[in-house]
Amino acid sequence: MASNTISDTTRADVQQVLTEMRELKARAQGFEAAQSSQDGVSASADVSSPANTNFADILTRAVDQVNAVQKESGRLSTAYQQGDPNVALTQVVIASEKAGVAFEAMNEVRNRLVNAYEDIMNMPI
Repeated sequence: MASNTISDTTRADVQQVLTEMRELKARAQGFEAAQSSQDGVSASADVSSPANTNFADILTRAVDQVNAVQKESGRLSTAYQQGDPNVALTQVVIASEKAGVAFEAMNEVRNRLVNAYEDIMNMPI
């Protein structure tokens, strides 16, 4: 019975991560569509659409989300180490993996931004 609970919890966490990844993919596709439009105006005038959001704000929110995931992972790890009966080892491992994946993704974004900056700086005038 305990293995079913762990399996169900893991499956729910994996589903949540997959849902978040799909949402990020949809946002990224929204950016690509906005960039490819010739008039520069998004088809919808929704205020919450990515085309109407400042890039710096999006980047700031992404960094804040990664920071929150890292803090939650640290909090769960500390609670488990202190013997909190409400924190299972599986929760700690899943939170740690989420934090690692989030950090790697943010690092990849940083690397691509640096490469884009270097490409722009190396362009002849």
